[in-house]
Amino acid sequence: MTAQILFTGGWVYDGTTAPARRAQLAVADGRVLAVGEDLDGLLTPATRVVDLAGAMVMPGFVDAHAHPVEGGLEMARCDLSAAGTREEYLAIIAAYAAAHPNEPWILGGGWQVAAFPGGTPLASELDAVVGDRPAVLSNRDHHGVWASTAALRLAGIDASTPDPHDGRIERDEHGAPSGMLHEGARDLVAAHIPADSAATERAGLLRGQQHLLSYGITGWQDAIVGKHANHTDTGPLYLDAARSGDLVARVVAALWWDHDRGLEQVSELVERRAALAHPRFRASSIKIMQDGIPENLSAGMLEPYLLPDGTPSDRSGLSLVPPGLFGQVATALDREGFCVHVHTIGDRAVREGLDAIAGARAANGPGGPRHTFAHVQVVHPDDVPRFAALGVVVNMQALWASNEPQNLALNLPLLGAQRYGWQYPFGSLWATGAQFAAGSDWPVTTPDPWAALHVAVNRTLPRESPDYNPEPLVREEALTLGQALHAYTAGSAGLHGFEATGLLEAGAAADLAVVDRNPFAADVEEIHAVRTLSTWVDGREVFTA
Repeated sequence: MTAQILFTGGWVYDGTTAPARRAQLAVADGRVLAVGEDLDGLLTPATRVVDLAGAMVMPGFVDAHAHPVEGGLEMARCDLSAAGTREEYLAIIAAYAAAHPNEPWILGGGWQVAAFPGGTPLASELDAVVGDRPAVLSNRDHHGVWASTAALRLAGIDASTPDPHDGRIERDEHGAPSGMLHEGARDLVAAHIPADSAATERAGLLRGQQHLLSYGITGWQDAIVGKHANHTDTGPLYLDAARSGDLVARVVAALWWDHDRGLEQVSELVERRAALAHPRFRASSIKIMQDGIPENLSAGMLEPYLLPDGTPSDRSGLSLVPPGLFGQVATALDREGFCVHVHTIGDRAVREGLDAIAGARAANGPGGPRHTFAHVQVVHPDDVPRFAALGVVVNMQALWASNEPQNLALNLPLLGAQRYGWQYPFGSLWATGAQFAAGSDWPVTTPDPWAALHVAVNRTLPRESPDYNPEPLVREEALTLGQALHAYTAGSAGLHGFEATGLLEAGAAADLAVVDRNPFAADVEEIHAVRTLSTWVDGREVFTA
């Protein structure tokens, strides 16, 4: 066979933990034909020759945990993700409100909790720039919303409204809602936001897809597919886009587990999996949200959070699925062949998840589907070796593993020094033999893999970042660039069953990213600066810088 495309004059990274090497890459019929030092014999007059000019070709990234529809929608709304201070946020919101006078609700998000005292902005601040219009803006981590007085009033939230069992309403000294809604309390106002039209959601998906392709991402897992808060079930949207050919990337859906219901959902999810089946899109995972985040005291912790004076509080976070039920759920889903994808932030949530998977393995045998825990922020040292022992894949969002302002200002005093040092123990987990995948959680943070890879290797943000802190977050928990890249390519592809992707070897799908340099040959402080030049899916160029 001869090459239809030949990448030459640069470097090839093959998706393993080994560094890139000088080589050529030949492609034919959407597949990798060969990787080698001299493939000129495969050339014909019709071969397209791509001169890398010192750049690097690699497997396309697979984002193992993202929300691209939500991200695409937020890009078109009041997007606060590029700012970082209270004043900047209010200026952006004011400008957006003035530019969109006919929108009934002002929606968007991306603000950092560290920009506000205690991480809790006020409705009165929002009212000052939006007037009497309802406004709801998600914070960066999407575990809380900033609501205007008009939005709270439309939702009927006042001093007499009780906190839901899975969330909290921030209140002033008189007990009245002050403008911040945490976790399940978001649903109180979300229920009153008009649903997006099918056309709006499709535009959000396609905008999100193009944004991910621009970073060399050729596949992803959508980490919540199902009716959740004010979000509609995007499963049919994905399926329609796959059938029409608009869905270019490979996508796995994590179907939403409603923690307010029980095991009766399993049969429903089996039916949905059968209905959502396409070569480009399938629903093989189930997303279980087990806890929240430490910043709002909702991450499930083995020991209580600390008060400002360092003494224990009376709060230790949420277990959204009761541990006893969690074990039954994991066993039932494992038996049906689902990947159980669990949001685990606190050390208690991690342990409850590991216990549930251990029960599933004991009941169903060790040869079941691969399960994964996303985020894995605080892990008790006793639980580190259990990931490898149980075959649980570490689904890391490495960009978060630094001493950035939110972590220092909010998490350190709440967790204390010891637990603060247990955060994101990627090096220790790798050393025990745990398997890794990697993702961004976009739009919580940027989908740029190189930004996350930089932190995975350095345990600091780039020096150019306004949030840069030169002190690494537990330096010994760093990964090598080869390890982290492997997680973001072959690791994520393997987790999600994207057969013949993630590695550049003969017969693999030609899902590729071409980046402007060989990062293995550069200073590790420059990893974040790598840029995507082109992205290819099945040997077809789908993005060009």
